[in-house]
Amino acid sequence: MKRALVVGASGGIGRSVVAAWRARGVQVTALSRSGDGLDVRDEVSIADVLGALDGPFDVILVATGALDGAGAPPEKSLGAVTSEAMMAQYAVNAVGPMLVLKHAVRLLPRRERSVFAALSARVGSIGDNRAGGWHSFRAAKAGLNQMLHGASIELGRSHPGVICAALHPGTVATTFTQNYAGRHSMVSPEEAAQNLIAVMEGLKPEQTGGFYDYEGREIPW
Repeated sequence: MKRALVVGASGGIGRSVVAAWRARGVQVTALSRSGDGLDVRDEVSIADVLGALDGPFDVILVATGALDGAGAPPEKSLGAVTSEAMMAQYAVNAVGPMLVLKHAVRLLPRRERSVFAALSARVGSIGDNRAGGWHSFRAAKAGLNQMLHGASIELGRSHPGVICAALHPGTVATTFTQNYAGRHSMVSPEEAAQNLIAVMEGLKPEQTGGFYDYEGREIPW
């Protein structure tokens, strides 16, 4: 792999992925809201920043995300659900990555192997949901998974070399998770980055449209 693009490069996982790739000699374009003005909640900023780039990229990773919606923590009950928090979750966790894909398609090669991946979360799995709660975050990640799956079908016609995937990085020790880790075992951002890179490198064409964890295992929808 020669060229990669990371959106959300100022976060714990994104920053570590950028560092790991650069250590391997990969030419990485690292974008973030704080550094480049690319805000996944603002399509104009996405179009402007990505429009200034030249492709193709072998991998595009969207490493953005938020657990809090409109300043509210993940809900523990139905009574805590608000439309404002739910819409805020969708804007960052579902709509944003899809808008990045919309404007990044031209940066992907049409026939050579490439990967477009976005960070999802196991809690976005409907089949794996046995605890309830976190309604807005779960729904937003499930929405992202559905949109990526649908996009993979379209890309299969226009860009048959592209593998499109939703990735669960595990519980990573970042500011994103510091208040919500609970009893989950955690990994460092550096370890998570190495795991994600290995998964992206190992994805096969027939796996496009899938939802995978940090060891490459498929997660139920």
